[in-house]
Amino acid sequence: MRIRPITPELLVTELTGRLADAAAAAEPARLRVAVDGAPAAGPDDLAAALVNPLRARGRPVLHVRATDFLRPASLRFELGRTNPDAYYESWVDEAGLRREVLDPAGPGGTGRLLPSLWDADADRASRARYVDLPPGGVVLVSGALLLGGGLPVDVTVHLELSPAALRRRTAPADDWTLPAFDRYADEVVPASFADVVVRADDPRHPALVQADEDA
Repeated sequence: MRIRPITPELLVTELTGRLADAAAAAEPARLRVAVDGAPAAGPDDLAAALVNPLRARGRPVLHVRATDFLRPASLRFELGRTNPDAYYESWVDEAGLRREVLDPAGPGGTGRLLPSLWDADADRASRARYVDLPPGGVVLVSGALLLGGGLPVDVTVHLELSPAALRRRTAPADDWTLPAFDRYADEVVPASFADVVVRADDPRHPALVQADEDA
């Protein structure tokens, strides 16, 4: 494999081009993209940065955050508020994400998507309105621990952090989540199969991981 340093701006440009091309190839279907990474790697920020450039390329875009599809507190905290296994296995309402976003955006889907399902701060339904994503559009789903569970997506982007960088960049209040990411790296190994892998140890100096044949 080859590690190619890249600026944050060029990373957005290259990803925009790749996703726009993939959306064109999939048209009239919609393109479902997972932008996966620990919160410290900034998957929500990267997905948000892709929205306007994709729209400038003529692609309707909807950005959905996995944190807006968490399960109710009574279920998330059943084993305690800082249980890493519960965080890993059951915090995200994957069934809701499939039902309200990924399946409607998939082949034969209606394109009627729900941007958010649950307001975790208020611990109630978000009461968001449905949004119609036209054929040829792109839905960006960003968050942590998204890969390996069978969510139906078309393109996967993984932001990889070394163990040291993950610990350095994770807020002390969230240190309890670190075993969940260690388990994810060991059990799922997302960097081994994601369509795009970005090493994000230093947010100012990311790098693309490329297979030798693509070099």
